[in-house]
Amino acid sequence: MRKFIVIALLCLSTQLHSQTYEIGLFGGGANNIGDVGRTNFILPSGLAFGGIFKWNKSKRYAWRASVIYGKFTADDAKSDISSRQQRGYVMDNSVFETSLGLEFNFVEYNLHKLGPAFTPYLYTGLTYFRYGFNYFDAGQLQDIDQKDGAFAIPMTVGAKARINQFLILGAEIGARYTFTDNLDASNPVGSNFEPFRFGNIFSDDWYVFSGITLTYTFGRKPCSDCFE
Repeated sequence: MRKFIVIALLCLSTQLHSQTYEIGLFGGGANNIGDVGRTNFILPSGLAFGGIFKWNKSKRYAWRASVIYGKFTADDAKSDISSRQQRGYVMDNSVFETSLGLEFNFVEYNLHKLGPAFTPYLYTGLTYFRYGFNYFDAGQLQDIDQKDGAFAIPMTVGAKARINQFLILGAEIGARYTFTDNLDASNPVGSNFEPFRFGNIFSDDWYVFSGITLTYTFGRKPCSDCFE
């Protein structure tokens, strides 16, 4: 019994020290999908940047947290919908998000062994973001210098590869389904703003971040493969 306890404690100790962490940067572009401007799923109209942290719990998944800021512009004149072209609205906004969730690797991704490490991945979780509360009046965007907050569901697909012992390079496209319909200033909330609503008020907005990540790996690496 004593021998079993010793072995169990040794295994637990190995697991506790066998995690690999990643910390780094995200950089790329942002665009929105709503009732103003283009409807392209991936077409950045502004810059996005932020920080990212990952805790690789196994070869197959990692806990992930990120903070990202992005700006975007929606211009009816660039839409392929004729009614929007005739309307001619132009809208600018920005989002600042924090996100926490799970990243799932399609193939085994082991950073504790020398050699290549590559995998496509999916990420989802829960996002909270702040954005500008705007509305249109007589065709002009009204910015009242007010921020609103909402939750979103991130749906991200990407791929990552080790470029040396400590650096991981990745590329990803992440759509956020938001629980607001006013990212594009089309559906301001409040009885005073009812005359300024337009578009499909029963469909919430999306925004998309697409870009690259560069992370640095750290944490104690055991002599043997910690994930076995």
